[in-house]
Amino acid sequence: MRVVIAEDLALLRDGLTRLLRDHGFDVVAAVEDGDALLRVIASQRPDVAIIDIRLPPTFRDEGVRAALEVRRHWPKTAILVVSQYVEQTYAAELLADGAGGVGYLLKDRVMDVAEFVDAVRRVAGGGTALDPEVVSQLFSRQRVDGPLARLTPREREVLALMAEGRSNAAIAAELVVTVGAVEKHVAGILGKLRLPPSESDHRRVLAVLTYLQSEPAA
Repeated sequence: MRVVIAEDLALLRDGLTRLLRDHGFDVVAAVEDGDALLRVIASQRPDVAIIDIRLPPTFRDEGVRAALEVRRHWPKTAILVVSQYVEQTYAAELLADGAGGVGYLLKDRVMDVAEFVDAVRRVAGGGTALDPEVVSQLFSRQRVDGPLARLTPREREVLALMAEGRSNAAIAAELVVTVGAVEKHVAGILGKLRLPPSESDHRRVLAVLTYLQSEPAA
């Protein structure tokens, strides 16, 4: 799997490069700003780009703007953004196109190597990998009369864990229920969100995106 990293801090950039290579990834480039990232992706067409939200020169939103450019021009390149803080507007922008292959992790989460590596693989495979804190804050913005109003409290719990990228087995362990119970909840969620079977769309990802894209309460 081919990876590009965009991170301005040299120590973290080098650390991520070594970590990913140690786990079998091919890091084809590690750059420090958004312009360099776009040039590398245009020439290398990696499977996934790991991007810090705040990059030079202003350290405001250069990273997320570069990520959105990647989504527009090279949609087959998955995006995993990392940030020191939860920035709800940026997270919503990245999810706005309704596609999978996107993740948003806080930098503290990178310290859990197994979790981080799993997130990179999951996003590259077209899934989602959302930090629990990101999910929590986006959940607090949702409309009470939005599409999720049809879900039970337990189904909302299951969907929140799906948004984090957890498998049915992991959700079952977290909620202390059986995998069969989780499967029933997932089926209920997909039915209530009116997501019929499709050859081109992954319904689980679409359910997560519906969850995360619900409009904020007034």
